[in-house]
Amino acid sequence: MDNMQENTVDLFGDEEIIEVIDLNEMEPDPDDLADDLDDVDFEDAAEDDEGWETDNEMEEDQDDSELTFSKHTGSVFCVSLDPATNTMAVTGGEDDKAYVWRVSNGEVLLECTGHKDSVTCAVFSHDSSMVATGDMGGMIKVWKVETKAEVWSFEVGDLEWLEWHPCAPVLLAGTDDGNVWMWKIPSGDCKTFQSSACQATSGKVLPDGKRAVVGYEDGTVRVWDLKQGNAAHVIKGQDGHKGALTCLACNKDGSLVLTGSVDGFAKLVNTATGKVVGAFSLEGGKAKGPQEETDANSVEAVGFCNILPLVAVAYLDGTLAIYDLATQVLRHRCQHEAGIVNLQWEESSSVVSTCCLDGALRLWDARSGSIVAEYLGHTAEILNFTINREASLAITASGDNQAKVFCLQRPDR
Repeated sequence: MDNMQENTVDLFGDEEIIEVIDLNEMEPDPDDLADDLDDVDFEDAAEDDEGWETDNEMEEDQDDSELTFSKHTGSVFCVSLDPATNTMAVTGGEDDKAYVWRVSNGEVLLECTGHKDSVTCAVFSHDSSMVATGDMGGMIKVWKVETKAEVWSFEVGDLEWLEWHPCAPVLLAGTDDGNVWMWKIPSGDCKTFQSSACQATSGKVLPDGKRAVVGYEDGTVRVWDLKQGNAAHVIKGQDGHKGALTCLACNKDGSLVLTGSVDGFAKLVNTATGKVVGAFSLEGGKAKGPQEETDANSVEAVGFCNILPLVAVAYLDGTLAIYDLATQVLRHRCQHEAGIVNLQWEESSSVVSTCCLDGALRLWDARSGSIVAEYLGHTAEILNFTINREASLAITASGDNQAKVFCLQRPDR
């Protein structure tokens, strides 16, 4: 791959956001996801388990984590790793704060204050130079990590999701009034993508940086052209979902998007044509009508395997389903004792990880459907987690007011 990549995306129509990206100095191209990084050495962290309680007495003292971050004074709702080095984490919580901290030792690098509601979104920019934090009330702030300075803020309606552009200092957000916002940071130049007045529940900028896929509460999926400002494709009706979108993910090149809904279905969409090319369901039957929606087994998370033609779909009833991408056949059913909150595939293996309402982090081999490892330590549900590129570390966020770092050691490493 050429080390200098021209980026001609002019999303705002006034001037090019960036003309040249030096891939040696900045975030890798989205297609080049497997990055060699030096292993992070952990310092011994003394754990203070005093006063912890759990329903299972046998597991009361078990803590498999390497490090516990305990600065938050309320539930920790979100966690992200910095994409450039994977050495910094940002967590947001019920205490109306976000913290940027060093993964190796838990040192606080930046305390993000000024929010007046729970911080539910916290993400680093593509080059890790900035971090964006958003609260439930719609206040969004952007901070420069190096200087610890707040460089931009804006208030929208109730916030549903927040995401950076994959290769430019551009921030996108979806709100409960159906709007999708896009800002150039820190200038604040703005575009909005308007649709019917229902929540824009989930969104993802595709790897080409020119389009975004957004799911809505009424089951509609739109593929937005970020420069033109129009919806290139609208997926609804018979092919669309019969209930609110809960999650979505794209494959490595952005040619396919997998959408999940409360209707119990995951749909496979070709982003070039806007056509639904596959549907995944545990029931294997026809889509449920709106009146049956409340009885459906909601899809909570979806994801593509990078190395095999497999997808993973996580359900509220605790089922992790591994499907064949081409045939939509159910390969494996990995059962959890409680609802699954999120899943993440490793970048370059067939291992998929899940976090669960029972407070455990689990690794599964999608080839066999068998469990690879289980990590305990939280005393409440895990609300979010992320894994580094090397799949050697997982960072979890929990309702027990803590974030934890787990070292993912396996025999095959």
